[in-house]
Amino acid sequence: MTKAYSFLRRGNAFCRGSLNRSTRRSFSALTPDPPVQTTTLPNKIRVVTENTLGHFSSVGLYIDAGSRYETPETSGVCHFLDKLAFKNLTPEAQMSTALQITSYSARECMMYQTSHFLQDTPLIMSSMADNILNTNFPAEEIEPQRDAAFYESREINAKPDMILPEVLHSVAYGGKGLGNPLLCPEDRIGAINEMILRSYMKEWYKPERMVIAGSGMHHQELVELADKYFSSLKSTLPTQNTTVRPSSSQPQPQLPPHLLSPSSPPVGKSLTRAASYLFPNSLSPQTQVPLPVANSTYTGGHHFILDASQEFSHLYIAFEGVGIHDNDIYALATMQVLLGGGGSFSAGGPGKGMYSRLYTHILNHYPQIDHCASFHHIYTDSSLFGLFASFVPASSGLRGGNTPSQILPHLVHQLSLLLYTPIPQEELSRAKNQLKSSLIMALENRAVLVEDLGRQILIHNRKIPVTEMVEKVDQLQPEDIRRVASRIFGPHSTAKPTVVTMGHENTGPCEEVFSKYGVASGVGA
Repeated sequence: MTKAYSFLRRGNAFCRGSLNRSTRRSFSALTPDPPVQTTTLPNKIRVVTENTLGHFSSVGLYIDAGSRYETPETSGVCHFLDKLAFKNLTPEAQMSTALQITSYSARECMMYQTSHFLQDTPLIMSSMADNILNTNFPAEEIEPQRDAAFYESREINAKPDMILPEVLHSVAYGGKGLGNPLLCPEDRIGAINEMILRSYMKEWYKPERMVIAGSGMHHQELVELADKYFSSLKSTLPTQNTTVRPSSSQPQPQLPPHLLSPSSPPVGKSLTRAASYLFPNSLSPQTQVPLPVANSTYTGGHHFILDASQEFSHLYIAFEGVGIHDNDIYALATMQVLLGGGGSFSAGGPGKGMYSRLYTHILNHYPQIDHCASFHHIYTDSSLFGLFASFVPASSGLRGGNTPSQILPHLVHQLSLLLYTPIPQEELSRAKNQLKSSLIMALENRAVLVEDLGRQILIHNRKIPVTEMVEKVDQLQPEDIRRVASRIFGPHSTAKPTVVTMGHENTGPCEEVFSKYGVASGVGA
């Protein structure tokens, strides 16, 4: 029962340099967030709530799982678990008109979330537990999802802006770990069965890998419901330190979990959902036993997809960035906003890339480029940072068409400018203000707020104050951007680029272009 999810990039007014003074005042006057309370049940499920007022309550179950943890034998399982979610809802739950259900599978998280009236919380928790503990996967339910999976695969593969990020991940990580596909591969659709689904859930759906987050309800009520419906799950961790932690009374405000992720159509919502967090490198106030993480090694590489039927050619370049535990994540996120970009049609409005470098340096000068933007997919121990462009191909016969080898230098040049030219303070301030605006405004949505709460506890075992995030961004100086740029794709970084092209022609050898502009080429790495 998958629902569409669309995260809107919010940052309109704050992108104007003329508003710097007023935005500084507004950011410095941020009100403290409501206190966060956390309790760890005897089986190590963490229950966390934030007491916010409203007509609706929200509850989410977040699991440290996802396609990253799939193997060749279980490839495609998470896609099917997403599609089969909440298939066994009780008639009472189905009759609840206020019930809104969202589920999704990402590379590092499985999420089940609802919005409902407060009095329906016990019903919601019962249904959520049934979905995890008592779900049956009869063949008559799996079979329709095979047709749906084939349909989604055809739809996604027909849309370059949705499938190419997937190809990019596969090339960048050698088709393993973070390079595993979010969609079930077509040759695996017929192989998914109840045994494979249950095997994956048994291995990764463990209580120590789960967080139940709620907003708009009493903390103790959610703790009691979680214990009632999920206590049958048994932890596999050592039991000597298994205690119920008292609720924390320290305020620990928030950070949105999908910062700067682009919007996605319903059928491909998961394809653009990366774990785009922006967390500091800090110790949790409570000690937590490290959980197993599937290894994922960045390899880089070059891949070309010949498709002469495409209206535009597409070119992606990426480097491995830092993970969410690295303090340089602030500078890298700011760098992405500074580069910005967008579509040639929509980039002219405030907050849509009008003042960013990719708009002013590329889209404003080359009408044959239909879309050019930066991206940043962030994970626990790695990330992908880069640029892409969609442009009129030279072979189309249209005036001003280009080959990928002609567009590549423009993109690499934008990276080189970050390495070798001073960054004006006014430009950096504008990017920082837009980033801070995105951080704050995203949390106006209760569903995003609850997801943010659950995923922060899942990853860091605590919630990070948005005021702390704003302060860290404010501290960034031009030299920090250049230092991090040098670390990620400088010529002495030994970094290796990932290049993916789709369309009429390939780029040909790229090393010479990267070397010409003083950007890491991977040669000798």
